[in-house]
Amino acid sequence: MTVRIIIADDHRIVRDGLRSLLEKQPGIEVVAESDNGRSLVKLARELLPDVVIMDIGMPELNGIDATRRLVAEVPEVKVIALSMRSDVRSVKEMLMAGARAYLSKDSAFEELAHAIQAVTRGQVYLGSAVAAPIMESFVQHLTAATSSQLTVLTAREREVLQLLAEGKSTRRIAEMLYVSVKTVESHRQQIMHKLGITNVADLVKYAIREGLTSLE
Repeated sequence: MTVRIIIADDHRIVRDGLRSLLEKQPGIEVVAESDNGRSLVKLARELLPDVVIMDIGMPELNGIDATRRLVAEVPEVKVIALSMRSDVRSVKEMLMAGARAYLSKDSAFEELAHAIQAVTRGQVYLGSAVAAPIMESFVQHLTAATSSQLTVLTAREREVLQLLAEGKSTRRIAEMLYVSVKTVESHRQQIMHKLGITNVADLVKYAIREGLTSLE
C-alpha cells in the first residue's frame, strides 16, 4: 500500500527537503505541496491524501485551524504536525484540533517515518522532543483533577475509612489494627470532621466513590 502525502509548510527549503527524504522511502508518494493552510485544505479535498505533514505557523490559515477544517471536511486524512514549536500549548491545540502526531522540526527523519507508520495504523505519535513536556503536563493535570478531600486524611485514617466502608465493626477494626476501640472511634470522628460527613452511610458512599473499596 502506498501512503500518499501532502507537505504543507511556508518555507520552500523545508518542503524540498522533506520531499527528497520522503520519496526515498518505499511505499510513500508525495502528491502535492502547499505553502499556506487555505490552499492545503483545497488540495486535500481534491486529492484525498492519506497523510498531511503540517506546519503550524502558515499564512492565510494557520496549521491549527487548517487541521480543524481538514478533520471536519476530510476526516480520513491523518495530520502530522511538524513545527519548530514544542511548547505544551501548541501541542495540545494541534492534538485537540485533530492532529494524530506531533514532532519538532529538530527531530531526526526517522521519527517522522515512525509517525507516518503510526498514524496510518490509527495510532497517535508524539516525537521525543514533545513527549516529555506533554507527559509532565498530563501528570500535573491528572494530579490536580484527581486530588480530593481524601488527601487530607492520614494513611491510618484512610485505612480506617476503608475498613468501615467494608462493614467492619469498630471493635473488629481495633483488633485488626492493634489499637483500642477508643482510638478507632477517634479516627472515625476525625475522618468525618475532615470530610464534612455526618454519618457512616455517607462515609461508605464516599469510600466507594473515591475507589477505596467497592460493592463487590
